[in-house]
Amino acid sequence: MYQVVIDTNVLVAALRSRRGASFRLLELLGDPRWQANLSVALALEYEQVAKRKCVQGDVTEQLIDDILDGLFFRCRRRPVFYRWRPFLPDPKDEFVLEVAVESQCDFIITFNIKDFTGADQFGIVALTPREFLIKIGEKV
Repeated sequence: MYQVVIDTNVLVAALRSRRGASFRLLELLGDPRWQANLSVALALEYEQVAKRKCVQGDVTEQLIDDILDGLFFRCRRRPVFYRWRPFLPDPKDEFVLEVAVESQCDFIITFNIKDFTGADQFGIVALTPREFLIKIGEKV
């Protein structure tokens, strides 16, 4: 079973469109081939960014809350007791890497691959949602 961390930009893409790899990835939460991990800091960012960027039309704050509740239920919650900062080019991504290291993740799933340059020093590979779906044998 692969261990992964999902970057916030993937969640936002899934909330904005029901088509595409990001949405399919969220549909597959709970799949036995992989396990998503998160920390309190990442969960709070998911909520804050999703409500700032996605509330419009049919996507209400209540719908976002419901989706996040399902996501949080299916993710393995990880406490982070240490920091690797500064390590990445963008300090806003440091806590994503910290969860990935704590969880002994195989992958960080993101659209910003370059932001995680250096994660490979911890044995972690940054992949796009599409690349990850291909890795687990999903048709895209």
